Amino acid sequence: MNKFHKVLDYLTQHRKVLGYSTMSLLTVGIEQIFSSVVFKCPCNSASGNMLYGFSFLLAPAFILLLLGYMANARTWLLVTGKCSQEKHLQRSAERGCPGLCQFLQTTAKASVAPLTWIAVALLGANFYECAASGTSLAMYYFCKESRPDCPTQLIKTPCDKELSANIASEQLSLQAQSQLLGCLLIAIMTTVALTSACFIHCCSPVSYLQLKFWKIYSKTECQVFETKAKEHATKLAEINTNCFFEATDPAPFHTPSREDWQKISSLYTFDPQEQYYSMIHEYVNTNGGNSAKFEE
Repeated sequence: MNKFHKVLDYLTQHRKVLGYSTMSLLTVGIEQIFSSVVFKCPCNSASGNMLYGFSFLLAPAFILLLLGYMANARTWLLVTGKCSQEKHLQRSAERGCPGLCQFLQTTAKASVAPLTWIAVALLGANFYECAASGTSLAMYYFCKESRPDCPTQLIKTPCDKELSANIASEQLSLQAQSQLLGCLLIAIMTTVALTSACFIHCCSPVSYLQLKFWKIYSKTECQVFETKAKEHATKLAEINTNCFFEATDPAPFHTPSREDWQKISSLYTFDPQEQYYSMIHEYVNTNGGNSAKFEE
């Protein structure tokens, strides 16, 4: 039992890393299925090859990016209510730099799966080989000093490995180009991730241990909020349902007002003078968000 608790604690502490790893593995598996089972390069025209290859290379990545935005709760925090006419209820902190920083963080998280798809697809080379064989740049690269039928043969190379080897006998093949681009993309992703992490920690308004505490608090607050919200909603639903069937008036039951929900739904900006860790934390310590400090 103790070992089970240790494993559970480890998974809880590293669930973000495990989540990204699982998502990347699923992306790799789906890409392999698409590449080996679904994908069949037409090899009949330059435009057909290019459109078909780039569609499989970029379209799933774009879909994964959109799904990444949809799965991130911070996306809905940023966009909910922004088209409402009652703009005076929106806090000024939701605009400008804080909102842009939140959007960039959301984009970075949503980009993990699509970039993984593109990198794995480039390493597999099937999509790129089909798409590049129909480009004018590839025709110039491979056929500038070859016989007149070279462009026609180049279009057929994704479907004929022997023909591909003959055309690229003295030059870097399309498959090798794709794998080099894949390695380059992985190197760029790793460098950007490390640089971004260093920059975020460098610009942190708090120390490393306090930042760690802040993350723990935020995660715990979300869990407690979901639990309490479910309990509160269940009680309210029971009261309303009982009153409906019994034809009675409901007993007083406090529920946060619309203004209260607006106050805790805003983006939080850390203030070194008042060290709150979330909008709820600031709300309950500023007289329900009615103090002058909260309005600022």
